[in-house]
Amino acid sequence: MTVKVLIVDDSTFFRRRLTEIINADPRLEVVASAADGREAVEYVSRYRPDVVTMDLEMPVLDGIGAVKKIMQRRPTPVLMLSTWTTEGAKATLEALDAGAMDFLPKRFEELAQDASNARQKLCDRIYFLATQSQPYKPVQPPPSVAVPTIPLEKKTIELIVIGTSTGGPVALQHILSQLPTHFPFPIILLQHMPATFTPSFAERLNAQCAIQVKEAQQHDVLQPGTAYLAPGGQQLLLKGRRRQLYLQIEASDQNTPYHPCIDVTLESVSHICPAQTLTIILTGMGSDGCEGAIKMHEKGSTVWAQDQQSSTIYGMPMAVAKAGVADKILSLTEIGKQLAAFK
Repeated sequence: MTVKVLIVDDSTFFRRRLTEIINADPRLEVVASAADGREAVEYVSRYRPDVVTMDLEMPVLDGIGAVKKIMQRRPTPVLMLSTWTTEGAKATLEALDAGAMDFLPKRFEELAQDASNARQKLCDRIYFLATQSQPYKPVQPPPSVAVPTIPLEKKTIELIVIGTSTGGPVALQHILSQLPTHFPFPIILLQHMPATFTPSFAERLNAQCAIQVKEAQQHDVLQPGTAYLAPGGQQLLLKGRRRQLYLQIEASDQNTPYHPCIDVTLESVSHICPAQTLTIILTGMGSDGCEGAIKMHEKGSTVWAQDQQSSTIYGMPMAVAKAGVADKILSLTEIGKQLAAFK
């Protein structure tokens, strides 16, 4: 199967450069390129691409507006190409809310130091989104119905760790917005995301949720009802002892594939309070979190994995399910409801 790609960007030079990169990959073929969002919407209907690469700032109709119209008319996987800036982060998060599936830096050299490796990562992401992602479905707000408290096999939960990647920003928003102000546990959030994006993402979640959401800071002491988002580009470790837990932020080893890495954080949790931790693995490519979830499960942690139907990419939760360590496999809405029911 050759993946059909539509390129959307107002720069003739960038469209030409991206076309050369994509067409050099035998799995991919550029079927058309558009110079603005309105043209993009028209071309999606005309050429029926398998995936769209989308710029943010364009004349006539910007990338966010184009994504909204594409999702209304002919839902298609969209990869946002974004500047790694605060403003770029805010706009990219809006595009993800509108239905875009993932994002990469517009400057490909930020993907990898080696140019050929950067091009390969871009092409791999395009191919993966076209072939492995679930069709776009707007995430519906959960109905406000009473849910009984869910006993966790009589285990005492003191901490929740949630790991996610592609599709994670929307998934986390959906889950955390269901939690009450006085949620009884601290939450550690691990989202694969660059350093310039995590402050904006934490602010966005905090504005949308009743609980407090903040970007984790060095030596933050964990408090109930607060979610701590791991800063991008670094590793987040749990330190201290039960009921006196704090966070340590460390520079990331370049040999570690993810920054932050879910497995690295879960490894640190496994030495302190695994049996008192609820581990949740959500949508994402690859298998980050699986090794950590196995170790946590062996030490008594309860593990939940998101189900395939509600996952944007059923990679990370599938790895956990296939490893046989998922105590429950739940939809996004079910995860939020069950968390909200904890007393």
